[in-house]
Amino acid sequence: MVVVRNRDKLLRKHRLLKEDKFFRAVNAGVFEAADMARAEAFRSISSGSASGRKTKKHAHTPSAPGDPPNRDTGVLQANIEITNPKPFVAEVSSNAPYSAALEFGTSKMEARPFMRPARDKTREPALARLIRKLNVLVRTL
Repeated sequence: MVVVRNRDKLLRKHRLLKEDKFFRAVNAGVFEAADMARAEAFRSISSGSASGRKTKKHAHTPSAPGDPPNRDTGVLQANIEITNPKPFVAEVSSNAPYSAALEFGTSKMEARPFMRPARDKTREPALARLIRKLNVLVRTL
C-alpha cells in the first residue's frame, strides 16, 4: 500500500501546471533570460577595449580578432532585438547589416563575436533565476 502525504497540496501544485499563471511566469522567465543575453551583448560592445589598430581611413579603432566589436556608430547595438515567436521561446538577434560578418568573420576579416559569448555568459544565471521564480510560484500555493 502506498501512502501519499500532503495529497491536497500535491494536487494544488499539479493544477498550477495547467494554469495560465504558470504559463505566463515561464514565458516571462524565458523572455527575461533573453533580455539578459541582449544586455550582455550590448555591454560587451560598449566596453570594447579598443585593442585593435587604428586605420588611416577611419577614426574608428577596430577591435582585435576574437574580441567583441568596438562601438562606432551605435547601429550594431541599436539592432539587437528580442522576439517571442511562440510560447516558451525567445530569440535574441542582431539585425544590423554587418552583424553576421562581425559574429562569424569573413574571408577578409576574423570574427569578433558578441552574441554567442553573451549567450554563453548568461545561460547559467538566467536558468537559476527562472528556477527561483518558479519555486516561489509553486511555494505560494
